[in-house]
Amino acid sequence: MWSDIIHEFSDSPSQSRVVRFLLENGFGVNEDGRISCNGIEIPATAIAKAIGSDRRVVDSTARRILDLPELRDIFLNMRATPDLSHVAEALGYTVITVIPKNANERGIVGAAVKVLSEHLLPIRQIFVTDPQFSEEPKLVIIIEEPLPHGIIEKIRALPQVKQVII
Repeated sequence: MWSDIIHEFSDSPSQSRVVRFLLENGFGVNEDGRISCNGIEIPATAIAKAIGSDRRVVDSTARRILDLPELRDIFLNMRATPDLSHVAEALGYTVITVIPKNANERGIVGAAVKVLSEHLLPIRQIFVTDPQFSEEPKLVIIIEEPLPHGIIEKIRALPQVKQVII
């Protein structure tokens, strides 16, 4: 589906950058054609500045999204969730970042979670960066406790894993 969304804007590189930015950040569009994050409007000038564009491009992209029925529902309902990895240390959590050999391969999340669940480690959050939007896709797992000895080696030994960062 993501590739269909990006393809829809392939005729306009500037609008394509706006759409990609919205998807990467979980931003939506409200009924008034304004960019929003969990119901809070974000000025088009702020989006334009962040991507090196013009607010008119942001506004026209939002209007175009609303005019496309297959995208309208997606962007009207888009929601962002907090990324705890930036505050994990302050919360006493451990962040495990897994860089896959091939981000399109299935089973990466399940294999890593299996290793952690075998040791009854409480997982606080998991997120994966989509390989279609990220040049360096990764799996990020946040757990509530320090890692027992040997866990990183077990994750690193998984056939799908290229690198593990703590």
